[in-house]
Amino acid sequence: MEDFNHPNICWRDNTAGHKQSRRLLECIDDNFFLQVIEEPMRRGAMLDLVLTNKEGLVGNVKLKGSLGCSDQEMVEFKILRAARRAHSKLITLGFRRADSGLFRDLLGRVPWDKALEGREAQESWLIFKHHLLQAQERCIPTRRKSGKNAWRPA
Repeated sequence: MEDFNHPNICWRDNTAGHKQSRRLLECIDDNFFLQVIEEPMRRGAMLDLVLTNKEGLVGNVKLKGSLGCSDQEMVEFKILRAARRAHSKLITLGFRRADSGLFRDLLGRVPWDKALEGREAQESWLIFKHHLLQAQERCIPTRRKSGKNAWRPA
């Protein structure tokens, strides 16, 4: 939240009249921020902004009038969060418990010369992928990610 003082930005159309204001808009867009204040504050301009990187994180935004003799307006808002943390549904492969001997054996049993003979590249890839995924399913256990690393990419 900040007083950005860019009165020439039109937030409805996401346009700006000055170079600095356009740069601010580009920065906001490049970082996937959302501006949540919807009503103008001072002289019809929206100068105080509340930016968030997640829709639904900030709510109940209200303008509360000026602060003392200042032309600054007070902005009240709530940071919304879920009552309890959602559990990750991300499933990863547990390579530490994989049976690499069986995996090697299963792929070694496939007569690749005959299986891929006369096939185009795409069709050969699909055959190889099918055998690979079958061996993976049998030899590499899956597990659900949990803990503080559950929200990081697999």
